[in-house]
Amino acid sequence: MPVNETVANRIREALSHIEQLEEKTMFSGMCFMVNDKMCICVNDKEILCRIDPDVYEASLDKPGVRPMDMKGKPMKGYVYVDFDNIKKKSDFQYWVDLCLDFNSRAKASKKKKQ
Repeated sequence: MPVNETVANRIREALSHIEQLEEKTMFSGMCFMVNDKMCICVNDKEILCRIDPDVYEASLDKPGVRPMDMKGKPMKGYVYVDFDNIKKKSDFQYWVDLCLDFNSRAKASKKKKQ
């Protein structure tokens, strides 16, 4: 599971003020869980952002953004953003803020019983 540690560290720093933050290996990368909900992930080429489904379509018009695809179907509310489009701090922060904004309203996935 290759992860770009530079970008992962940028995410850690951007989320450092969050009390309930956890890192988990998911989606072929490292996911940052905020309040027990997937918020933002990083792999070796791009970040995966969980965003409000209401802004999903508009976000696809931004440079370097593509839909998350599961078994041939786009997952509304999840987009990949390539690293070239988060080099500037303001661009990076835009995506982090979009993820955090939706996280407060997102539903947590059901936890598996152990």
